[in-house]
Amino acid sequence: MKLEGKVVIAQGGGPTAVINQSLVGVTLEARKFTQVTRVYGALYGVQGIVNEEFVDLTQETTHNLEQIANTPSSALLSTRDKPDEKYCMEIFKVLKAHDVRYFFYIGGNDSADTVRIVNEQATKADYEFRAIHIPKTIDNDLVMNDHTPGFGSAARFVASAFTGANLDNRALPGVYIGVVMGRHAGFLTASSAMAQKYPDDGPHLIYLPERPFHRDTFLSDVKRVYDLYGRCVIAVSEGIVDDKGIPIVTKLSNNQEKDAHGNIQLSGTGALGDLLSDLVRTKLKIKRVRSDTFGYLQRSFIGCVSDVDQHEAREVGERAAHYAIWYNMDGSISIQRTGFYSVNYQLENLSEIAGKTRIMPNNFINTEGNGITDDFRYYVRPLLGSGFPVAHRLRAPKVAKLLLER
Repeated sequence: MKLEGKVVIAQGGGPTAVINQSLVGVTLEARKFTQVTRVYGALYGVQGIVNEEFVDLTQETTHNLEQIANTPSSALLSTRDKPDEKYCMEIFKVLKAHDVRYFFYIGGNDSADTVRIVNEQATKADYEFRAIHIPKTIDNDLVMNDHTPGFGSAARFVASAFTGANLDNRALPGVYIGVVMGRHAGFLTASSAMAQKYPDDGPHLIYLPERPFHRDTFLSDVKRVYDLYGRCVIAVSEGIVDDKGIPIVTKLSNNQEKDAHGNIQLSGTGALGDLLSDLVRTKLKIKRVRSDTFGYLQRSFIGCVSDVDQHEAREVGERAAHYAIWYNMDGSISIQRTGFYSVNYQLENLSEIAGKTRIMPNNFINTEGNGITDDFRYYVRPLLGSGFPVAHRLRAPKVAKLLLER
C-alpha cells in the first residue's frame, strides 16, 4: 500500500555532533519516493509543529544537505518541551491539517514517548499515518540499543579531553577533577578511561551514577593514588548519588537550581567540581587542586567527531525512511552489534523504548566502584572511530649525576 502525503522531520532534546546525519539521511531517502509530496522540517522540534513553523526540505539542494550532515548541532533547532496527551493532540491536529502521513522525530526516550502518543492519536482518529522515532543521545541511555548515535563522538571528545588533562597533570602534578554529563547513566564518564595508556595514566579514579558515592571512600581513594603517583586525575559523572539516590551536589550545596522539568540542575553550574575540589583541598591538605565541568563542550564539538558515529547516524535516518515509507511500519530504530565490529538495525516497538532509561551493566564497572573494566574498553573502543589520538612519552635514559653531594 502506498500512503501518499507529506513528511515532517523534527529534532528534540540536546544537540549532538551527528544528529544532522540522521536528518539528512531521512530527508534524502524520503525524497526518492513518489508517494511523498513534500518533506518538511519542523523548527524548534515539537514546539515548531504546534506553531506551524516548517521549512520545505524538498527545495533544499542535495549539496547543502551534505554540508549540513557534517555540521554538529541541530540544524532544525531543538526544544526541551516534554509533550503530554493534550500537547500531542495539538501536534496531531497540525500534522493532519497539512496532510502529513509520515512523522520522524530524532531524539531520546522522551521523544520516543511523544512519537508513541501522536501515533496513538492517529489510530484513534482512523487517520493513516506512520511515525518513527530515530535514536539520538550522547548519554547512550536508550534501552534496546547497543549504543546510540551521538554517543561515539561525545565519548571521543571526553577520552581526548582526559588524555590532554592527564598530560597536563603529569607535567605539573596535583589533583584534577573533570565533571562529565550523565544524570543516570555513566557511559560518557566511563569513556574517559580510554585516555589511559601507561600504567600511571589518568583518570586514576572514575565515579559513575550507577554506584553510590561516599565522601570518605572518595577521599581515601584520592589519598591512595596521590601517595602512589604524586598526582591524581579524576573523572566524575554529574549525576553521582548517595545510597538513597540523592544527587551528591544537593548534599554538598544548599543552592540548587532546577530545569524546566523540575530536575535538579546538574549541567553547566560547575558546583560539583568546585565542591569536590574544596573537599580534597581542605581534608587532604593538597594545595594544587583543579576542576573542569565539561558541560555543553562534549555535545557538538566540531573538531572531534567519530566517523563510525557519523555513518551510523546517517544510516538510522535512512532505515527510518525505509521502514515508514517502504514497509508502512511504525516504531523506533535500534542499533544492534553483530560482531567486532559490525552493526545491524531493527525496528522496535515504541512502548519498549519510550520513557525508559538504560544504565551501565555491572560487568562494565569494577568491584570497587571507582573505575571500569576491560569489558567496557572493548565495548567503547570501536565507537570512538578511526584515528583516535594517542599520547607518547620520552624513553631516553637518564644521565648520571656528577655532583651527588650537592
